[in-house]
Amino acid sequence: MTALALGFWGIRRQDSLWSDEAVTYEVAHRSASDIARLLAEADVVHGLHYFLMHAVFALWEGGTVALRLPSVLAAAATAAGVGLLGRRLAGPRAGLCAGLVLALLPSMQRYAQEGRSYALVCALMTWGTWLLLDALDADSRKRWAERGERRPGLGEQRCRSRCRWAGYGAVMLVACLVHAFAALGLVAHGVTAALSRSGLRPWAATACAVTASLVPLALVSAAQSGQVSWIAAPAPSDLVDHLVLSAAGVACALLLRRGRTGSRAPAAVGVPALAVPLLLLPAGLLLALSPLRPLYVDRYVLYGSVGLALLIGAALDRALRHVLALPHVRVPLAAVASVLVALAVLPASRELRTPASRSDDVTAVAEAVRETGAPGDGLVFLPARRAWILATPDAYAELDDLALADSPAASGTLFGTELAPAVIRKRLTAHRRVVAVRDVFGEPRDATGREAAKEAVLRARFEECGTRRVTRAQITVYARPGHC
Repeated sequence: MTALALGFWGIRRQDSLWSDEAVTYEVAHRSASDIARLLAEADVVHGLHYFLMHAVFALWEGGTVALRLPSVLAAAATAAGVGLLGRRLAGPRAGLCAGLVLALLPSMQRYAQEGRSYALVCALMTWGTWLLLDALDADSRKRWAERGERRPGLGEQRCRSRCRWAGYGAVMLVACLVHAFAALGLVAHGVTAALSRSGLRPWAATACAVTASLVPLALVSAAQSGQVSWIAAPAPSDLVDHLVLSAAGVACALLLRRGRTGSRAPAAVGVPALAVPLLLLPAGLLLALSPLRPLYVDRYVLYGSVGLALLIGAALDRALRHVLALPHVRVPLAAVASVLVALAVLPASRELRTPASRSDDVTAVAEAVRETGAPGDGLVFLPARRAWILATPDAYAELDDLALADSPAASGTLFGTELAPAVIRKRLTAHRRVVAVRDVFGEPRDATGREAAKEAVLRARFEECGTRRVTRAQITVYARPGHC
């Protein structure tokens, strides 16, 4: 309930929308055939999420609330799953603490209110982890039966084990289809299986089946690898953040004894064996591969928060077990703890629900263009990245997009196709006033010469009348000399 309440608190984010969400919004409003056509050219790794959002908008045209609703529900499902995992491994209080920690983490609060796939991957990874634990426990019971203690139930145990591994594989396959980097969570599960009594072999067979099923997606995705060329080497802050979280998780693990389950057979794994690989490996592998190919973005491995929440929840349970044993401390401790948590979390939570918490805001850019431009003015994008226009096309309706040949939907692309440089030059020179929208963070330049053609005409034939920066966009008005 806490995760659900936090998800709906300020879900509209003052009607702001950042560019990645704008892409989801626009693509989800295309027909199913147009989405399939797009995925052949770009964004195949987000394909399943686009189809999901297409179905959501077909059922309810709810704007930004509908766009973010699946993420809110996914975050709530993640918190519930983490709570059940903690309860299963370390007891009811540990489960309650773990679920609350997960819901309160700033990273989870952020992506619970974004129209992208990351919260959904967290939910799938959480319940995949639950099914992994189920399968490992079933294997543990089967091994127990094979030793002769429950020989009459051996066939039943084998059947249950196979069914649980099949369910685990199905959920992990869906997680990887929603976002390819969920496969790193599969690797973390392999470490957990290796630490169990008998789970490595069936995990390996399941992982091979999942990997084989992903081969077609991987081949298409490899052909679209240019889409992640914007990812730079990890900043020092990324490394520090990962090290701090890793140290916190390892410190919690050192405080814990072996977890327990509610089964009569011995538990297959404890909290550290399940949570530490999930916290350390996905982010650690991406960071380690960065010298060869930078691919680390924290939201790609958001599901590592599941491991962190389990470790903190179990460590809190152990600490509380000793503190609550003291007389006359329960009520004062609960009151003080609630106040401290509120004071620590509230400022960050409020900031996450403002437009400034995201790197850009397409609705603010649209409003600025509407205020700056006049009906009939020309419009150019430098570079040709029309994320600003995707969710708010009406704001640009009275301007003439001088370089656009085909819209995104008509061309089966993310941002549309542009005319030849010579045609762009001709159309630019026919206008007396032009509004140029640039990305101030330096997106890769257009290698086809279209961007150079736009810049050359603007320098030679126009003078700059004024520039305005709005989040990550720079809006400049150009006019013929003497007409500013």
